[in-house]
Amino acid sequence: MRFVRAVWKLLVGIKDGLVLIAMLMFFGVLYAALSARPDPISDGVLAMDLDGVLVEQAARPDPFAAALGGGSIMREFELRDLVAVLDEAKSDDRVKAVALDLDGFLGGGQPALSALGEKIREVKAAGKPVIAYATGYTDDRYQLAANASEIWLPSMGLVAVAGPGGNNLYFKGLLDKLGVTANIYRVGTYKSAVEPFMRNDMSPEAKENAQALGDALLETWREDVARARPQATPGLGRMMSDPVAVVQAARGDLAQAALQLKLVDKIGERRAFEARLAELGGTDEDSAHGYKRIKLAAYERAAASPETGPIGVVTIAGEIVDGKAGPGSAGGETIARLIEKGLAEHPLKALVVRVDSPGGSAMASERIRQALLAAKEKKIPVVVSMGSVAASGGYWVATPGDFVFAEPSTVTGSIGVFGVLPSFEGALAKLGVGADGIKTTPLSGEPDLLNGPSPQVNAVIQAGVEQVYAKFLGIVAEARRKSPAEIDRIAQGRVWDGGSARQLGLVDGFGGLDDAVAKAAELAKLAEDERGLTYLEKEDGFADTLIAALTGDSSAGDGSGAPTDTFASLSATPEAMLARIVGDLRSILRGPTIQARCLECPPAAAAARLTRDDRSWLERLLS
Repeated sequence: MRFVRAVWKLLVGIKDGLVLIAMLMFFGVLYAALSARPDPISDGVLAMDLDGVLVEQAARPDPFAAALGGGSIMREFELRDLVAVLDEAKSDDRVKAVALDLDGFLGGGQPALSALGEKIREVKAAGKPVIAYATGYTDDRYQLAANASEIWLPSMGLVAVAGPGGNNLYFKGLLDKLGVTANIYRVGTYKSAVEPFMRNDMSPEAKENAQALGDALLETWREDVARARPQATPGLGRMMSDPVAVVQAARGDLAQAALQLKLVDKIGERRAFEARLAELGGTDEDSAHGYKRIKLAAYERAAASPETGPIGVVTIAGEIVDGKAGPGSAGGETIARLIEKGLAEHPLKALVVRVDSPGGSAMASERIRQALLAAKEKKIPVVVSMGSVAASGGYWVATPGDFVFAEPSTVTGSIGVFGVLPSFEGALAKLGVGADGIKTTPLSGEPDLLNGPSPQVNAVIQAGVEQVYAKFLGIVAEARRKSPAEIDRIAQGRVWDGGSARQLGLVDGFGGLDDAVAKAAELAKLAEDERGLTYLEKEDGFADTLIAALTGDSSAGDGSGAPTDTFASLSATPEAMLARIVGDLRSILRGPTIQARCLECPPAAAAARLTRDDRSWLERLLS
């Protein structure tokens, strides 16, 4: 017994010691983060090292992962913040040039890239060079880099524009082998979100819709690049039509091919790129980069100024979910409460709703719509500004708008409803397991996920889906001043580009957030000096401040986010692709049962993180 007690005391002592060490580490990091002072802003080059994704609203990272480094934290750059930085930089005498380092840039939606590119051109017009660098330029990277004064490429780099397209995974064969039945309820010829569970390939209707959307997005991409860099238009045409001939003409030298086609301006390694920045902004021998750098995070903090004014701006970004959710996801209750609280606490005269969402829960979308309708009842004009995606539930919440703006490359529409319930009768049969019981009514124990839903409950759920679709049609018809039959002809779950949506009357005009603010001011009859903005969003608490301090400079351009080789930079990592697949599966199968979601919409960000929950979910599925 003495030996056992001694071992127990030893184990308790080790446990207490480890807890003490962890606490000391945590509070040490906490003290360092909170006591750190922001870097002073001096003359130099504004280093925009965009190692991450461009989003409408950034999600908050896990505080424990941020503090202890236990998880991979992908940086998310908010479009609003980068626009404010460039607006400030173009008139700031301390900023001599801008370095646009895209080596770790993982993309964003076309409208967001176009808006940021316009600000880059304004910096150029103010007489400040913008120098872009990347090992490999893909569609999103090149769309942004095309706005720069100079585009640099290393000698082993390349420009490879692929355009929209690619394959999806279809799980019908796998589900059959596992004995899992996907019970599907849907309305809409083109509502292809459920096709991966009912087919092993893309239906002709879905392929027709996807092809039309892809062609339209490619055309708007070409127009945006041509506007920023007209000299590259012929070369891009040659590369996209016959890449093999282009490479052969350059004798296999991919970088020289890009230079000959005027897609880039300089062939040079990173050291030469940094030497060029030193010419523009001054030499700093104490810096590993060799030039005077103005860090993006420090400049962003200095440029930030809280706005208040009579125009409220509410952001609906990410998946629309029931209840409450943090930034990056649109919790129906959270967004509705922000609108209601904003109207109660601020003297707002107009509302601008910024939507960048593929939808989600129909109930949550309706909760947000009702909050916007309540604002309209108070004679507050509502103007909608669509970002990269405003489809399904994202279009649902846009219907209260007195005027709806979209961009030509906005993905919108997808007016359709579906539901998926998995059942496991086949899996149980394979295992030799039976399931039996009693019923007191036709709906007792339903939906039965062991023996499969009964015909009665199938009929009830399908009726519910059809009812929600009919409501969706009615809401859109009333908002767009059309009949439900007219909307039904352009609905059916079909996804449209912004240009087609305008022609069909689903949106009112082209424009970005600034245009929406101007329209809201016009409808509210506000003078030019009365157009300040009040962002309706949850205020950061202590934990949020701590996380920002811990992660704010994590992407300081040290190369940690750079790809390992040229070709690795051209596509999402297998982990990122797996993350999206697992995330889509999990979000559909977890519900809600009836959803207004557009999974066929292209993602706003080109990469995703595979979370611990995703890994465990995938492991359970495969096992």
